[in-house]
Amino acid sequence: MFQKTDFTQLPGIKLFDLSGKSAIITGGSKGLGLAMAAGLASAGANVMLVSRNKQEGHESAKQIAQEYGVKAISFAGDVSEESAMEEMAKTAFEAFGSIDVLINSAGINIRGAIDELTQEDFNQVMKINVNGTWLASKAVTPYMKNQKKGSIINLASTLGLVGLANRTPYTASKGAVVQMTRALALELAPWNIAVNAICPGPFLTEMNLPIADTEEGKKFVVGATALGRWGKLSEIQGAAILLASEAGTYMVGSMVTVDGGWTAR
Repeated sequence: MFQKTDFTQLPGIKLFDLSGKSAIITGGSKGLGLAMAAGLASAGANVMLVSRNKQEGHESAKQIAQEYGVKAISFAGDVSEESAMEEMAKTAFEAFGSIDVLINSAGINIRGAIDELTQEDFNQVMKINVNGTWLASKAVTPYMKNQKKGSIINLASTLGLVGLANRTPYTASKGAVVQMTRALALELAPWNIAVNAICPGPFLTEMNLPIADTEEGKKFVVGATALGRWGKLSEIQGAAILLASEAGTYMVGSMVTVDGGWTAR
């Protein structure tokens, strides 16, 4: 017989509380990575910011610790180097006692027509965006398996779902991240590790500043969104908190678009 649910006994908003959890954010010293790190910290999580720029990472972590009263540390390392990612995971575990969340936010973009780009351009984008995501995920997996829980959040892109001219390296890399997310989600689900991806649309990060005032940026990027504007960095935080928290535990292999309606067309 159907039993009526007592909604007053459900956790509700408490599902988003990250108190006592720890998160690693690659590319965490600036842009969307820093915004997501701040979002998780605001919900109570301790965070490690990973960046190749040691000073930048240190300053960003210091700012988060002061603002939110959580433990925030930095780690200087290249996501495309396996030994660095192994050391990253070890350092985070020793500092926090667990690795509950990994956000793979480190990424680069090299734009241009295919006949004007070099193979090195293509390889460099793949090295950071694809290899880096895979290596960081590989490094934290043993810790999460041992805990029998965890959340891996990959930063894909709307350009992993749709195409755009003069973006062959970037779209190829983000399409790979989309498929990697789906495959890893199936692989790690038995250990209660949720793997999902956020697919941001046009956010005005340092990566996009070169095209902000160009005809391309106005017409083919911002002009293609339903909202008709660039995304604010704070607008990525909700999706990150959702996927990192108990509120998102039934989301597995999902591609969460945060794009102002760009892919709705």
